[in-house]
Amino acid sequence: MKIQMQKVQQGFTLIELMIVVAIIGILAAVAIPAYQDYLARAQAAEGASLLGGLKTGVAEWYATNGNLPTTGQINAVTTGKYISGIALAGNTYTATFRSTPGSVNAKLAGETIGMTFDTSGSTSFTWTCSMDQAVRPSVCPAP
Repeated sequence: MKIQMQKVQQGFTLIELMIVVAIIGILAAVAIPAYQDYLARAQAAEGASLLGGLKTGVAEWYATNGNLPTTGQINAVTTGKYISGIALAGNTYTATFRSTPGSVNAKLAGETIGMTFDTSGSTSFTWTCSMDQAVRPSVCPAP
């Protein structure tokens, strides 16, 4: 009497492994650009945050003195990890992103985000941004 033994599967076939690698490659091709935009958007938020920190000081200074202060005249943070500086031109405060490669996302390098103070009586702020729509902070209006 012969006893026939069944062969047990001992692993994955080459085609199964190739399919898994292909699926991982496709997912990575989609995920990496989306992650880069996510990082750039997080870095762009620093500009909006630093400019937003000026609002109270600017409004108080304007109410007291009748003119807009430079960033040195009010207690304000004007540089950050991704922002090289904030400057006043007219009635617009502009934060400029660093342009050194590796210090900021390529989509933001050298770009600006601006906050304009309305001196016509309403004393409100409006925002302007020069960066790509994919990484623009929510405070910036759509073009």
